[in-house]
Amino acid sequence: MWTKRRTSLRLLAGLALAGLASFARAGDVPVQQPGVLRIAVYNDFAPYSAKGQGIDVDLGRALAEKLGLKPDFVWFSADDDMGDDLRNMVWKGHYLGTRPADVMMHVPVDTRLAQANKQVTIFAPYYLETLAVVRDPQRVPPVSGSAAVALEVFTREKIGVEVGSLADSFLLASLSGRIRDQVVHYRSVAKAVGGLRAGEVAAVMAPKAELEAALGSAPSPYAMGPVKMPEMRINGWALGLAVKADNPQLADTLGQAMAQLEKDGTVKQIFARHGVTHQTTGD
Repeated sequence: MWTKRRTSLRLLAGLALAGLASFARAGDVPVQQPGVLRIAVYNDFAPYSAKGQGIDVDLGRALAEKLGLKPDFVWFSADDDMGDDLRNMVWKGHYLGTRPADVMMHVPVDTRLAQANKQVTIFAPYYLETLAVVRDPQRVPPVSGSAAVALEVFTREKIGVEVGSLADSFLLASLSGRIRDQVVHYRSVAKAVGGLRAGEVAAVMAPKAELEAALGSAPSPYAMGPVKMPEMRINGWALGLAVKADNPQLADTLGQAMAQLEKDGTVKQIFARHGVTHQTTGD
């Protein structure tokens, strides 16, 4: 019985290793340059990608290694909308001469976005981003319920946001504009959290991952919770990958690699390394 069990375990191990070995055959992966995975990541987008490091950088590197390829990162600044970014970095290339990447990180896995950009395939969600509020509990109670109830405190207290963000748009339009003057704009979520620490605002609304990274791992006097209001139509959005639509083999291979990285805990470890709790479902 023990001999049979040991033989079965050996067989299973062999099959698992064979699966991993298939990723190591770099010549089988349909990329633009043999042996290299060209990966598009955003500039100045901590904790995902900034100054040569971040979650998307580490995850892109792990994907390349899983496929037996060398990672080659192409950094770019966001254009007017996601459709422009997909055109410039995935299926066509930038008019200034930058050729497209093999894969782009940090793409919303959204049906409407996919239908509007049929030149790309969007797949392999690896994180569910959600809006959250970090607050001084001495000044701001938990932000929950209808907007009329949850945001009433901000008729008296100030709340920080990153300029031009979803949180910015939502708060400026809330309560018929009654709290517009209480919304303080910052260039980044990190600077908004700095404003909270300095007492300039009593709370900050932003994506959860960016708030966690900005707060750091040290003990904090602040409380953080999800934004859940009936008036908030977008409660969360999955982030995934995008490749050119005419390269289904690459999409399939990257999808399998991502699944393995999630299964073996690599994805969770990468997020944790940057101070972010990995999540694929809402709070």
